[in-house]
Amino acid sequence: MSTIKIKAMNDKNTWEQFALSSKQGNFLQSWNWGEFNHSLGHKIFRLGFYQNNQLKGVALLIKKIAKRGIYLECPAGPLIPWHQPQYFSIFINQIKILAKKETAVFIRIRPNILSTPQNFNLFKQKGLIKAPMHLHAQTTWVLDITPSEEDLLKNMRKNTRYSIKKAQKLGVKIIQSLNIKDVDLLYQLQLETIKRHKFVPFSQEYFTKQFQAFSADHQIQLFKAIYKHKILAISFIIFYGKEAVYHYSGSSNQMRHIPASYLLQWQAIKTAKKRKINQYNFWGISKINNPRHRFSGVTLFKTGFGGKQIDYLPAHDLPLKLTYWPTVYLFESLRRYFRRL
Repeated sequence: MSTIKIKAMNDKNTWEQFALSSKQGNFLQSWNWGEFNHSLGHKIFRLGFYQNNQLKGVALLIKKIAKRGIYLECPAGPLIPWHQPQYFSIFINQIKILAKKETAVFIRIRPNILSTPQNFNLFKQKGLIKAPMHLHAQTTWVLDITPSEEDLLKNMRKNTRYSIKKAQKLGVKIIQSLNIKDVDLLYQLQLETIKRHKFVPFSQEYFTKQFQAFSADHQIQLFKAIYKHKILAISFIIFYGKEAVYHYSGSSNQMRHIPASYLLQWQAIKTAKKRKINQYNFWGISKINNPRHRFSGVTLFKTGFGGKQIDYLPAHDLPLKLTYWPTVYLFESLRRYFRRL
């Protein structure tokens, strides 16, 4: 078998053509996710896997500088032929060299492959351990939106279908926006949502720069639910390849009895269908049988639209320094417990 070589990549078109054609392709390994992280001040690395001068895989790596130490993360990647283990071996060897050069304490990888005993074993063989914290959504709820609108409605939970119709009857309006000023509204409504659900917020800069990165290629849309001139909910939908992702949202503390969020999601699904997208990803949920999880209420909302749960292999860490154990593993394990994750 010919040698597999890893090279730095700097051509957007080549990267995107490969990522969009890959079955594992997702927005977290897109060119624009790299641009977004670069705009936040993170150093990024785009690697290409070549065999016989043909591109066979890509991997976006992001250098994070945190109080617990410097680390490299690979979100929802690498996009490689996982049925050929030599690609993963070469990837691990290469990023160890890169991590050493960047003085990283550890490497965190959350691949876009399913959580199976075989995949757990593959990572274990390379010295990786299950990370104490998640990296982006690891358990997601996905809906096939290729059926007709009538069939999609029919397959929803009865209460969800009723809430959509009620919002329509009450006159809730769903407005689509590409106005960057509306990102500020998302941030403000997120702050209200935080008070109810007690989670750690993203910064306004985080939302704004992500919106700017993906709007450049028409890969993002804001949806606003308005009732009696008040914005009750707003969502951030990313469109990448054949998938639409319900990435962020916020909702008002006012008029909680108005089911605006249900109609908003239904409009986002219909918009995705018009874009010839096959799959709507509601993003992270808790395990369905875990009522203690702080996202159990959100999970009930998302699963009402129909679909199925997908469990990706959870994030795995490759410790590189002894300081990883007290400053990262122990600290994040405690944080996960107290945040009820």
